[in-house]
Amino acid sequence: MKKIAILVMMLALALALTGCAGKKEPEATPAPNTAPSISGVMDQTIKAGETFDAFAGVTASDAEDGDVSAMITVEALPSLEFTNGKAVPQNAGSYELVYSVTDKGGETAEAYATLTVTKKTSEETVYKAFDFSTQPVTDNKGWEAKIGGSANATASLKQGAYVVEVANAGGGDGDVQLAKAGFAVKPADYRVRVWAKSTKKTYAHLLARDESAEEWATFGGAYNLVIGEEIAPIELAFTVDKEGSAELLLNLGKITPNPDNAEDTTPEDFIVTIDKIEIYEISGEETKKPVYTADFASEGVTVEAGDGAAASASFDGSAKVSVTSYPTEGGVWSVKANIGLGDTAIVNGEKYYYSFTLNAANGQSGECLVESLAQYDKSRVSFNAFTASAGEDTVISGTFTADKDIADPVIRLQIGNAPEGVSSNEIVISNVEFGKLEGDKETVKTIDSFMAFGRNTANGTNPDQPWETFNGTDEDNERGVGTIWTEDGKFFYRIDNGGTVDWHNKLICGYNGNPLTLASDSYYIVEITGRADKEITCGVFLNPLGGWDPRIAESMTFTPETQTFRFETKDTFVMDMDFELLFQFGSEATANLGAATVELDNVTIYQMRVE
Repeated sequence: MKKIAILVMMLALALALTGCAGKKEPEATPAPNTAPSISGVMDQTIKAGETFDAFAGVTASDAEDGDVSAMITVEALPSLEFTNGKAVPQNAGSYELVYSVTDKGGETAEAYATLTVTKKTSEETVYKAFDFSTQPVTDNKGWEAKIGGSANATASLKQGAYVVEVANAGGGDGDVQLAKAGFAVKPADYRVRVWAKSTKKTYAHLLARDESAEEWATFGGAYNLVIGEEIAPIELAFTVDKEGSAELLLNLGKITPNPDNAEDTTPEDFIVTIDKIEIYEISGEETKKPVYTADFASEGVTVEAGDGAAASASFDGSAKVSVTSYPTEGGVWSVKANIGLGDTAIVNGEKYYYSFTLNAANGQSGECLVESLAQYDKSRVSFNAFTASAGEDTVISGTFTADKDIADPVIRLQIGNAPEGVSSNEIVISNVEFGKLEGDKETVKTIDSFMAFGRNTANGTNPDQPWETFNGTDEDNERGVGTIWTEDGKFFYRIDNGGTVDWHNKLICGYNGNPLTLASDSYYIVEITGRADKEITCGVFLNPLGGWDPRIAESMTFTPETQTFRFETKDTFVMDMDFELLFQFGSEATANLGAATVELDNVTIYQMRVE
């Protein structure tokens, strides 16, 4: 019996052991296979007949398989014949390249680039090298310096400005004076704006003397105007009710606004720099006739966003544009808010006005345009810029005379540039009014600029010196003042007031009657050597006159260290063409920079003729 019991126990144990052996642990789920990645793929440019190594600097890696660079393939459209990754394109043009790599697990990655093949050319030769050693002729625009009494001062045209250096201001306001005699006037309103800065706070009187009066008399005057260390306008407004002439006077001599405080007075040893003097003549009358106002109950503004931006519109008696993210690349045009104008149509030759209130929670600058909803800048009648401070109501307004018919006009706000340090924004638009201006009111503006360059100077048609600058304030925008000059064989551009939009501070080589003409059947390299007293960035554009189609569109950053930049065109043209070489500096960063000076040692254009 004992043997039987032992056998039963052994059999039970064996069965138990057999049951345990039959159980399997659950298998671990394998980690998913990750796709490889490709690095080093970039756009490139070569000449026809040169060897292109598609794999130079290109690598691929995979988490599971390691270095898989040897497995990369490349294809081109149009097709190119690759041997060991190398091809010799014979035809000029653009080739779209697709790089591909597949790991052992079947995961594939792709990368893309453009190969630009230019025509075979000669070696580069100097086409135009600008000579900054000659001193162009300057023009005081009729403003003569008068130093009298006990004053010790000098006034001269230098560094693109009228510079008044005062060691001692004398005993009266007229002892240091700039005067423009023989200024013709008629029944009209006038404004004179002097854009000036001083090394020390000082005072000025701005007067319009009636030259036809038998005794001293004025059409008007503005007194105890403060000139500070940053450039800003001081202003005189006056009205004339007869034909005649005036002598415009800027008095910088001894002024003590409050006789009871003798310490608050004109200082000694200071320098006043005047970049420009603007003169407005406003005649006739005008009335506003509204044709459209918005209620923003449920519509009225549409929003467009691109280049990585996101934005939307909502309505509650006003329109709220919510910018949830600004563009990762692009520019002011990357976010657009289109204020509709109902059934309004714009008629060629008619004069119009617009006005609306904008409140941006985090501030905003941009462009305010009147143009076709569908055709954009191809059908535009007004171009302006604006800047709104954070949380403040800003009235944005403008007038224009239409030069074309537009059946679907909108007021388009281009707001793609984020305020500094801002990633999102809420912009409220209200009080929209659009209408016609009826009457014969006319405003004529002249700018007395003291630069030796530009279309309104003695050098205006000199092809050796086709330089000028455009400032945002030249068209009555809030910001943008600068001047240019040559000195010691170098070219200087001083930005005294930076604008928030790129064209508010624009240096131009070749414009209107003095273009930069480039010969056909050639490629060109623009070489620029220079520095700046502060780090400042600008866009560089080689653009044909008469439209916007840049053949070079790049960026460069000047620093206190001298650098050389080279930019090359990628196509040729069948006939000689007139161009402008633009350096556009305006930006939020430039506006916050304060005065900055760019110094150019060399600007040379090289030509490579097609063989």
